[in-house]
Amino acid sequence: MSDVDAEEFKIVFTGPMGAGKTTAIAAISEVEPVNTEVENSDRVANAKESTTVGFDFGRITLADGSIVRLYGTPGQPRYRFMWDILGRGAAGVIILLDASEPGALVQLDVFVDAFLPHVVHGALVVGVGRTDLPDSQGTDAFAARLDARGIVAPVLSVDVRRRADVTMLVRTLVCILASHATHGAVA
Repeated sequence: MSDVDAEEFKIVFTGPMGAGKTTAIAAISEVEPVNTEVENSDRVANAKESTTVGFDFGRITLADGSIVRLYGTPGQPRYRFMWDILGRGAAGVIILLDASEPGALVQLDVFVDAFLPHVVHGALVVGVGRTDLPDSQGTDAFAARLDARGIVAPVLSVDVRRRADVTMLVRTLVCILASHATHGAVA
């Protein structure tokens, strides 16, 4: 993005419960992240101690001075109404998935279907965690799933606890947005 494009825009982190949205935002936010975590009342579905019920919020500043507002969605489908609210006006979406989850490919479809309609020109990046665990899906499986749907998007292996990995996801998405802007595609 050029200096002329320096502005404020919104990136949404989404994915199922436990994929690392809250952790990812905390890893890169320049401000103390805001989160709406509460005790997880459904430990049968996910052993995680807490879960997001509203949204997470953080902020970063790009080299060109643009401010990026980072929003994390709740991962549970019962909070889907928040997905629509948070998806509105998003410049791009980062879908986080846990490759060790047996239903991760189906979860990819759920979040693509929920968020792609909100994103101008389909600016989407997929971050896949825990690819190193036994019986995990590799990033190629996620890329093939997107390809089968006619969706072209980067699929990257990440550890959301690592600032460098989360920054890579955001930079990749910003490059996609800049490419659209360069080619006159972004309104």
